[in-house]
Amino acid sequence: MGKTRLEAFSDGVLAIIITIMVLELKVPHSPTFEALAELLPVFLSYVLSFIFVGIYWANHHHLLHTVNKVNGAIIWANNHLLFWLSLIPFTTGWMGENHFEPLPVAAYGVVMFCAGVAYTILTVVIIRSQGSGSALAKAVGKDWKGKLVLPLILFGILAAFVIHPWVAGACYVAVAAIWFIPDRRIEKSLTSEV
Repeated sequence: MGKTRLEAFSDGVLAIIITIMVLELKVPHSPTFEALAELLPVFLSYVLSFIFVGIYWANHHHLLHTVNKVNGAIIWANNHLLFWLSLIPFTTGWMGENHFEPLPVAAYGVVMFCAGVAYTILTVVIIRSQGSGSALAKAVGKDWKGKLVLPLILFGILAAFVIHPWVAGACYVAVAAIWFIPDRRIEKSLTSEV
């Protein structure tokens, strides 16, 4: 089966996720800086989540460029990833509305951790489907980013309760910074095949 519908469906889900998140930003009822300041936690959680969704979209885009054909396993692994990403608006809103209290910050981390695991599973499923000589298999090789971020998110989840929610937030920001530039290994692998 071709990959066009999978790409279109994924793009649509990610666009809806961002739309839902921005709709959670409520307009202040007062034209003052104080009213805007009250929205700062919600806005900050939105910015972080927008960056995360953008990172997932960019890396997903690169990932699917390596796919020649999709099968049921790829479709369901992709749906698994989209499920976790679809929970981002909920945890984003909960975290912002509650001014970064420990439980919402940890829940945000759990969703990010599960999305990272789902992305890893999708990568493994694609490699199994496309073969060990595929562009993706060659590109993944030394995946220091993938090996670093999941433990960092886990540390953030624990830090939300044990140290301080802002330490957890710093861990999540660090993860976003690590992945902000799309994984160039895939681009290089695809270029070398041409």
